Amino acid sequence: MIAALQCVVLDCADPAHLAAFYRRLLGGEIDRPDRRWATGEHWSTLHPEGGPVLAFQQVADHRPPRWGDPACPQQFHLDFGVPDLDAAQEQAVAAGAVVLDERAGTDRPWRILADPEGHPFCLVKHGTDAQ
Repeated sequence: MIAALQCVVLDCADPAHLAAFYRRLLGGEIDRPDRRWATGEHWSTLHPEGGPVLAFQQVADHRPPRWGDPACPQQFHLDFGVPDLDAAQEQAVAAGAVVLDERAGTDRPWRILADPEGHPFCLVKHGTDAQ
């Protein structure tokens, strides 16, 4: 092993807003003092229980990815394990997520959504190897 994953950084227009969104999904502490990262107007962090830190970096003229559009590809996405897909999707949408794939209710063990700044993520039923 060469390294250990410490953090995933997402580019965005509003770091504090995106950190608050992911806190609603994952819980955890926003901008916990940590010598590895500075926080402020252009950078925010979320320290969820039991996972790597998520960081949110302000980028001027941020262009969010567009699902299914190769001109603005997703480049990567996050998968979150959940016990109940329907309940998790409802709560994520109430927190500000947007459903990207309307095939909810099918027999697929995952749902595809985007955060308030357009980053795709999946809700994956616990105990499945969906992707």
